[in-house]
Amino acid sequence: MSAPLDLSRDVVALTADLVDFASESLHEQQICDAVVAALMVCPHLTVDRDGNTVVARTDLGRDERVVIAGHLDTVPANDNFPSRLVGDELWGLGSCDMKGGVAVALRLAARAATANRDVTFVFYEGEEIAHEFNGLGRIARERPELLAADFAILMEPTDARIEAGCQGTIRAEVTVRGVRAHSARAWMGENAIHAAGEIIARLTAYEPRIVDVDGLEYREGLNAVGVRGGVAGNVIPDEATVTVNYRFAPDRDEQAAAAHVRDVFAGFDVVFVDSAPSARPGLTLPAAAAFVSDLGVDVAPKFGWTDVAQFSQLGIPAVNFGPGDPTLAHRADERVPVAQLYAVDEAMARWLLR
Repeated sequence: MSAPLDLSRDVVALTADLVDFASESLHEQQICDAVVAALMVCPHLTVDRDGNTVVARTDLGRDERVVIAGHLDTVPANDNFPSRLVGDELWGLGSCDMKGGVAVALRLAARAATANRDVTFVFYEGEEIAHEFNGLGRIARERPELLAADFAILMEPTDARIEAGCQGTIRAEVTVRGVRAHSARAWMGENAIHAAGEIIARLTAYEPRIVDVDGLEYREGLNAVGVRGGVAGNVIPDEATVTVNYRFAPDRDEQAAAAHVRDVFAGFDVVFVDSAPSARPGLTLPAAAAFVSDLGVDVAPKFGWTDVAQFSQLGIPAVNFGPGDPTLAHRADERVPVAQLYAVDEAMARWLLR
């Protein structure tokens, strides 16, 4: 069993402590127990637990409230547990995605009695799996009053720069139907897999948009991510399905994105199987603009979906900001630079505690 968390520890040491809690999705209880125990001894925090999701709030009477959030779960281990320090990098499952960011947030929570804003800290379960298990989403649906704020920061890995907004994502199954026959008498059937070539042709010819949203350039993508068809080695298939994923810019909502996919595949049967909204950057809103100005780091669009969209749905501007290269997330060689842990920890403390 891992030792209790000491939130006064150096950010690198605390990140290593968090990595050493095994917390694969749906197995977050032990790390959540430790986070709750560490936060409960802070007299300036009111702590609520919902499943394996924790909400800790200050009530300092400040003029502005911000949410600082991070997920506690990881993908399954890949011979990368526990943590280890290698030169100037901390290696281990979740070190980048996103226990480095959680360590920064926990250290802030311990010192938030002197914060210049009221703060709601959210440490949540189930981010790496289906949306139904996402603890932040559950709080947003069932107890949205706990998330009321002027601004939100999701401590996802961003290479220590600000990534604003996020793409939306929608998956659809595009199906073509034929007529089944024995492959020895192929002329008596209609081969659905052959006919699916038109779906692939449309994808190959597709030109994705590049869109400016609030001064940031978002690139879209529409791609095949799966192909299914055929029932036996001697049967002409009567059905073939191509699963496509559309990553859309935040100037489109889910309804507009779905309409676009239908237009691209007009004439085919299109069934949507998964969808998540985009989030506009919101950088012109006062709280977000002040955060960007105060930190003085690079700002880029977020390519991919993150839980900033949960805040956007609640009308709260939100950005991603955390240590670690997001391209290393979920990899066996996942790691985070020590320098970025210190840089993000110092930047957040300077902004919130000065």
